Formats: sequence, C-alpha cells, structure tokens
Amino acid sequence: MRYATTYSRRIYIYCTSQTVTGSERRRRVQLREVEPEHPRHDRDETEEVLEGAPGGPIDRCILRSFHKHVAAKIWLGEDRAPLKLVNHGAKLQLWELDVERSRIYETVQRSGLAPLISCSHRVTSRPMLSAFCERWQPETTTFHLPFGEMTITLDDVASILHIPITGSMISFSQPLRVDDANALLVELLGTTDVEASRETEQCRSPSVRLQWLRENFSTITDVSSDDDIDFATRAFLLHLVGCTLFADKSATSVGVVYLELFRDLSMVGSYAWGAACLAFMYRQLTTATRFEVRQLGGYLTLLQAWIYEHFLEMFSSPDMAYIESRPRALRWRPHVIPDSLQSLRERLDRLQSSDVCWEPYVDHRAEHPFPDITWFFGCIKCGLVVEPYHPERVLCQFGHIQTIPPRPFAPPRPDRSILLDQV
Repeated sequence: MRYATTYSRRIYIYCTSQTVTGSERRRRVQLREVEPEHPRHDRDETEEVLEGAPGGPIDRCILRSFHKHVAAKIWLGEDRAPLKLVNHGAKLQLWELDVERSRIYETVQRSGLAPLISCSHRVTSRPMLSAFCERWQPETTTFHLPFGEMTITLDDVASILHIPITGSMISFSQPLRVDDANALLVELLGTTDVEASRETEQCRSPSVRLQWLRENFSTITDVSSDDDIDFATRAFLLHLVGCTLFADKSATSVGVVYLELFRDLSMVGSYAWGAACLAFMYRQLTTATRFEVRQLGGYLTLLQAWIYEHFLEMFSSPDMAYIESRPRALRWRPHVIPDSLQSLRERLDRLQSSDVCWEPYVDHRAEHPFPDITWFFGCIKCGLVVEPYHPERVLCQFGHIQTIPPRPFAPPRPDRSILLDQV
C-alpha cells in the first residue's frame, strides 16, 4: 500500500487551506499577537484576519466562501456544538419484506437498491461526523486535512453500499409543486385526492411522512391485487431512499418528487443511484459548513463508513465475521466515539498521512473491481442539485502521488441555496 509522505507547499498556496480548529486556533492567536500588523486597505477587517491566519487560505480565489465557513468562526473564537444527525437506520427495520411480500422484494432486488435494506448503521457518532464536516470545503468538495485533501469518491460509494454508480442521471427540470405532488400520489400510490392533500398539507411541502408510507402500505402482501402490489412497491422504494440516500433535514419525511423515478418499476435499476447519493451528500456537507446550521442530513452511513475505512486506527471497530461479498458498510460495528468534539478537532489537527489507509478496498477487489467511472471529473447531479466531483484532487486515494491539481470545476451559476428537501 502506498502512502503519500509529502504534499507540495504550492498546493496549499494555490488551491487549498488547512482548516483551523481546536487547539491550533489558540496557538495561531498567540502567533498573531507577536507578528507585526500590516495595514490593508483593499479588504475588510474580517477578510484580513482570515487571510492572515497562519496555514489558512492564503489566496481566496479558490475558497471564496471561507469567510462564512464554520472553521473561520471557530478561529475567531466562536464555537458550535456537535451537529444533530438525521439517521433513519432504526426506521428501516419497521418495514420488513418477509416471505409474504416476496413479490415486492424481488422488484426491490432488481432495482439495485436492495443492499440499502441491511447496510444502514443504526448508531452514528455526532462528534466524529461533526469534526469531519468542519473540514469540508464546498469549492473543492473535499475534506481539507493537515497533509492535503480527501473526499468520498464514486468508488467509495460502490464499495461501501453496493448500489449502481452508472446509468441514467437523476434529474428534475423544476421543483415539484404541491398540486403536482398530490397528483403523483393519486396516480402512482393509488391514494385518494383527499388523502394526498391531507398528507402534503400536514408536511407543509410536496412531501409525505415516512410513517404515513408505512401505515398505509406495509400491510400489503403477495395475495393483494397486482395494482396494490405495485403501489406498495413504489411506496417501499420511496421509503427506502427517504431513509437512506436522500435523508433530508426534515428528519421525518421524503420528497414526493422521487416517486416519479419509480413510475416504471422495470426501469428503477437503470439510474445512477450512487452518483445521486454522492451529490446529495456533498450538498448536505456544504450546507452544514455554515456556522448557523445545526443539523446534518444525507446518508450518514456512507460518511461514517468512509471514515472507518480510511482512518482505521483512529475510529474503527471492525466486525470480524464480515465477508467481502457484502457491502463494506457491514464491515463495521458502529459505535459512539467517546471523545468530545474539541478532542476530535485536536486529533485531526495532529493527523499525518501515515495515519490514513489510502487504499482500503484491496481485499474487496476480487468481489468488487475498481470502477473506471471513478476517474470521471466534472459534475454529478441529484434532481436540481449539481455538485463538482474532483477525483484529480485526491490521487493518493487511488495509490498515486498527488500532483498540483487544476482549479476546481464550478457548475455554471450554481445555486447552493437550494434546499434538498424541496427538490
């Protein structure tokens, strides 16, 4: 296994910054007290402090939004508690597809989404995920660590979740209106107009509650009519992605817009679910880097398992009974990290490249070969959300030496204000 031992200083100057957290902030405050101040008339006071921080973004032409980043606020002396996590791992167990629902399960298997039923972590660590979220930079869609950058790649998604990362892009032309959501519920789930309107009114959005889906469709079995089985299958799939890939900060509901993807049940497996999941996760991390945000959505099993895979000695507790034919998410025994958020910030401050497992899936390749699509760079999409994908910035994760990457690719006129629970 090849580890990177050096990281070009030019990379820090040109394209990245070391996120400032914990004890490092106090040390840097002391440094600023003894360094001479040079008047700057072309920037405001806040921007001057941010740019002047040792190890911070020397050139803001790349990390343009760093002055709004939680790491900048922490450097200035403010703090934020661990994020509240949206995790539905326990809710998945409330709707089981037993032998009486084999027809529904067969369709779910063909969809490529069946691994999600069993691989979701029921326990997630708030301090650990919050500490890594503070290292996320939206412009590069990477975690900025003391030795360089790392990110969740398409290969990580495929290995950890075993869902398809190639296929048709999940895309919507515009946000779904409530009236259109009601029409979809009537057409694809067989509800009445009154039932559909009552549910979206309760959610106050074009969404339905996960509990409502379970209450209305989990009792349908193989002896039901073909139409009812199709309705229940669509409801189960909507519940499944709402609990996993597209878990939003409502914490209780899922957007009806995804129901359109299940219109033709024979085509569900043709979508690039993994790429959409990754775009959704990127956006949730980006949103959570804002100091005022207190909650993190997205499929947190993916994020937590990624940390376990790459930081084995620091956080992981492997399941010795795991076999490589199963998703790598099942390799781990999720547990709450006893360290405080401040303690984890300090541990990440001290992190070195030798602490990282750069190629964690070597033993998994016989069952799950490296997907060439991982090398794609550009944009990945989930509905109306478009996020940059930059594997060229994390070459060490593929066993290569990191070179100076090009400027990050930015989607044309990106609108990161779009809330994912509204698309």
